[in-house]
Formats: sequence, structure tokens, C-alpha cells
Amino acid sequence: MLWLKAFHIFFVVSWFAGLFYLPRIFVNHAMTEEPAVRERLKLMERKLYKFVTPIGALAVITGLWLWFAYADLLAIGGWIYVKTALVAGLVAYHLYCGHLVKVFAEDRNIRNHVWFRFFNEVPVLVLIAVTILVVVKPF
Repeated sequence: MLWLKAFHIFFVVSWFAGLFYLPRIFVNHAMTEEPAVRERLKLMERKLYKFVTPIGALAVITGLWLWFAYADLLAIGGWIYVKTALVAGLVAYHLYCGHLVKVFAEDRNIRNHVWFRFFNEVPVLVLIAVTILVVVKPF
């Protein structure tokens, strides 16, 4: 099980790296007016989303595998259910990022860079909450 846990941590860290960087690209994309820069950012967004999506799926799969493997130990607290809800929200966030990649690709973005700066903070807040839940197990 330690190998599974190690891979889960690797996939989670990699997934979060993508979720931190992709919205940051959106910030830059929303700020630029130069056509060449927009095309470069579209390419970066598309490639990063396609790269990080299977990593996110592996993070979720290995997390569920660990949950079922340690079901007896995890049943003692409600923290795991809150963590699972936060991860489900993160999956929705990831899928919405995919939607935004398409919006930018079609030059249909209507949001400004300030909105994307706030949007960029969502995975940070989820990471803080999930880390506290997993380490502290407050309930």
C-alpha cells in the first residue's frame, strides 16, 4: 500500500501543479491584445489541459483505491467525506477549466484578468482544506 500512497501523492502534486498554472495562463490570456501572444497562450492552455487531465484522473483513482483499502480506518471520522466533497468540487473546477480552454480557443472570453486572478485561488484554498483534513483529521 505504500507504493500506492506514494503514487497518489505524486499524482495529486502533479495535478495541483497543472491546476495552479492553467488559470495563471488564463490571467495572461485575458490581459493580452496581441494576436501572436493569444495564439501561443491558446496552444499552452490546450497542451497543459490535455496533459494534466489524465494525471487528475489517476489522482482520483488512486485516492479511491486508498479509501477502499483503508475503509476500516477511515470509517472513524467524517473528515473523509468532506475531503471527498472537496475533491469532487476540484474535479468540477478542472472540467470548468476545460470549458474555459475552449472559450479562449474560440475567442469568446468575456471575463477580465481580475476575475481569473480570483479564480486562480480556488485550488489553493482546496489544497489547504484537504491537507488539514488529511493530516489533522479534525472530526
